[in-house]
Amino acid sequence: MTIEATVEPRREPTAHVNKLGFAKRPTKRKRSKKAKKRAPTMALQDLYVSCKEVFKGPGTVPSHQDVKRLCHMLDNMKLEDFGLSCKLKFFNPKAAVNGTPRVTYTIVYECDKFSMCVFFLPATAVIPLHNHPGMTVFSKLLMGTMHVKSYDWVDPPTTDEPDSPAQVRLAKLEADSVFTAPCHTSVLYPTTGGNIHQFTAITPCAFLDVLGPPYSNQDGRDCSYYKDFPYTAFPNGEMGLEEEEGDCYAWLEEITMPENLQMFVIEYLGPQVDDGCS
Repeated sequence: MTIEATVEPRREPTAHVNKLGFAKRPTKRKRSKKAKKRAPTMALQDLYVSCKEVFKGPGTVPSHQDVKRLCHMLDNMKLEDFGLSCKLKFFNPKAAVNGTPRVTYTIVYECDKFSMCVFFLPATAVIPLHNHPGMTVFSKLLMGTMHVKSYDWVDPPTTDEPDSPAQVRLAKLEADSVFTAPCHTSVLYPTTGGNIHQFTAITPCAFLDVLGPPYSNQDGRDCSYYKDFPYTAFPNGEMGLEEEEGDCYAWLEEITMPENLQMFVIEYLGPQVDDGCS
């Protein structure tokens, strides 16, 4: 059984969209009659329990063993674990706004230490270069073929560094590859692993993101967007960086949220995790 027939986009006015392009987290309210609570699949419940044990909150990074543990679990997860199918209407190329393919996402679970979200991208949809400040992120491609480009800063900015979004900063290319489901889980860390990345759907795609801790404007974990320029586009100054064999670099400039970025949140009506609170 899928949730295709019951998932509906939440009607959010533009004023309710934050810098990330996501609608703000809805206030807690009684679930609608059609949103009856469904028992979690074993895979989803096991993932939730492990995330509670692995993510310790802001300023922490999971241990190597914990990363392996979550990756092993995520590698085996499927759309069906979330009550989803490949026939969802979000993959329809006609689901576009002003000609731009619309990205849809749903929050499976969220707390102050981690979140689990599933994203749906029709073919050619793009989530542009963006960062994950202070986060460890596990990305599992559940269906489709996707191109991923990711960077890490050569010299990560310090917390007391003045905000200068117009300044270009040098970054090292960590990935520029095509992935097809099923494939292994990708992991990025606060300063390594490709913390700044871009997704481009080659075919209709769905992927699960597990973020710890989650985005939070109040706690300074807001999302920034970037535009990349060739390494040769700007003088290297006194950096004197020499590209070693296999290494590629680019200049990244922070930009405002792209105007054509269309991301819509929907209510998650699939199997619910049992957090012991209901």
